[in-house]
Amino acid sequence: MTIREAASRWLKFNTVGAIGIGVQLAALTALKSGLHRDYLLATAVAVEVAVIHNYVWHARFTWGDRAGNSLRRFVKFNLTTGMLSIIGNILLMKLFVGWAGVNYLLANMGTIATCSTANFLVSDRFVFPGQRTGRRNPGASR
Repeated sequence: MTIREAASRWLKFNTVGAIGIGVQLAALTALKSGLHRDYLLATAVAVEVAVIHNYVWHARFTWGDRAGNSLRRFVKFNLTTGMLSIIGNILLMKLFVGWAGVNYLLANMGTIATCSTANFLVSDRFVFPGQRTGRRNPGASR
């Protein structure tokens, strides 16, 4: 992969991730403030909602040019980036909110930023490896 291809994929990854942040924060707010759930449980559920959202768009847009089995990739995505995000978010939320007293939404933004680079590398190398399909504009023709 060229530097240009890597940069393009990184930008796509972050575009999907930025939208996923909105999804995660909306779910977290609904669970914590609307349904009055514990912030750690709300965090875990909100992260999983965002993981599912992100997988769909990464498969179609970020790595849409790579062939592979969708179900296998979804399982790999959840077991790697999903678990990394859930465990990382819960541990960091406990640190930031539980011990440091930071607002839960602000703390959640920090935890998301911390996990994103590791998630990109795991996704690129493990979840979406494989041969290119030959499509030049992934996600545009589906």
